Amino acid sequence: QVQLVESGGGLVQAGGSLRLSCAASGRTSSINRMGWFRQAPGKAREFVARIMWSDGSILYADSVKGRFTISRDNAKNTVYLQMNSLKPEDTAVYYCAGRGSYSTGYDYWGQGTQVTVSS
Repeated sequence: QVQLVESGGGLVQAGGSLRLSCAASGRTSSINRMGWFRQAPGKAREFVARIMWSDGSILYADSVKGRFTISRDNAKNTVYLQMNSLKPEDTAVYYCAGRGSYSTGYDYWGQGTQVTVSS
């Protein structure tokens, strides 16, 4: 099993920045990628970004490209999401997730952290 714990959410004004962290523990060797997702009230959960654990390759949703940066610290088993130029529409609960090498979906999820952007 893998445990994921997010931190770093909060309230920020539009145009501001926040950095989210996701610390992984347990059988982290079973994970080959980590992702960030978000869910706004009344909306479906959506993909934000992901990073491959081995080579660091990255993928972003179009809605956050150029504003958000995902990164990893392998030694700390931690993934970060630096969010700049935040907009009110970025308001959501943000979740980190881990996916195994042979999985077709994300197997492990954190508890979520609230990000609120005021206008």
